[in-house]
Amino acid sequence: MSHLMNNYARQPVAFTHGQGCHLFDEQGRRYLDGLAGIAVNTLGHNHPRLVPALAAQVARLIHTSNIYCVREQEQLADRLAAISGMEEAFFCNSGCEANEAAIKLARMFGHQKGIEQPAIIVMEQAFHGRTLATLSATGNRKVQAGFEPLVPGFVRVPFDDLAAIEQVAANNQNVVAVLFEPVQGEGGIHAAHLDFMRGLRQICDAKGWLLMLDEVQCGLGRTGKWFAHQHAGIKADVMSLAKGLGSGVPIGACLTAGLAAGIFKPGNHGSTFGGNPLACVAALTTLAVIEEDRLLERAVVLGERIRTRLAEKLQGVAGIVEIRSSGLMIGIELDRPCAALVGAGLAAGILINVTAERVIRLLPPLVMSDAEADELVDKLAVVVTGFLAG
Repeated sequence: MSHLMNNYARQPVAFTHGQGCHLFDEQGRRYLDGLAGIAVNTLGHNHPRLVPALAAQVARLIHTSNIYCVREQEQLADRLAAISGMEEAFFCNSGCEANEAAIKLARMFGHQKGIEQPAIIVMEQAFHGRTLATLSATGNRKVQAGFEPLVPGFVRVPFDDLAAIEQVAANNQNVVAVLFEPVQGEGGIHAAHLDFMRGLRQICDAKGWLLMLDEVQCGLGRTGKWFAHQHAGIKADVMSLAKGLGSGVPIGACLTAGLAAGIFKPGNHGSTFGGNPLACVAALTTLAVIEEDRLLERAVVLGERIRTRLAEKLQGVAGIVEIRSSGLMIGIELDRPCAALVGAGLAAGILINVTAERVIRLLPPLVMSDAEADELVDKLAVVVTGFLAG
């Protein structure tokens, strides 16, 4: 009997090591990784540049404290500012922590404007984390159930619906910010229209609101730009990052600019582990490899290859509702719940995920080869077809 808390529906497999886009279990069986640790392992496994960089940093220094200067943290903040146009960075350990920082910052922003009960607009089907504030912002009752009372101060609207935002703007004087994902990952791979994001930026500018973008899953090159909102040519006031930033080493970031810059002062927010030297070297190395190996362009080409091949393989198959993609965020929506496909994929030697009950989600490493992508699609098509026929 395991002493682990029973809060995960784990698959019956344990991995011992990985190489590139493959993982190996305790019996030596090989699996093609189409999930990348849920958009975390940006550079796959055992990357030839990441591993030596981490080993060297472990030998030098793992952790000191944010009581002191951390030069690697300063370097990472500079690098993120250069690729995002943001001005400040706060480092933490996860996406929900980055979103917690954003929520706290928005509330402080509201109080500084004299608003006693500041409110944040959030979206249906959103996922922002599992802490009390971020699950309250999340648009999924399964995540929230059992943890009431929820944190107040959130106004929920349909995703990608500018008219709904405008209606709230006309009727709620407590709104100080909008928080949303440019591409909803947990919600089923739904990308906001570019005109929606541009219109939202205009509304925020007109109302003096903060535009807060959750790029935890869709950021760091996965959609073919450094950040998904850059496809719309807009800029955020607050942006949260995590997942793929450290290629498996836990690190999150809350970036600020414009009206949001300079709000936090010493003592307002903090993190014990956030931005330690090891995590920052992981992030700096990840960003360097993405740029030098042209993985932004690769995400576009590879994502289109996977989407096109899936469409060909699954054409005419009854039960396929839609195939959606934004770079290497790919969702296959079925007409029925399909959680069983995770185990079926495992049996076929591929790692996939199911989200929003009916959407097969693929989030492969950015370093996946054409041949590996074709293998992933071919095996997945057999598994899906068999499931739908059964």
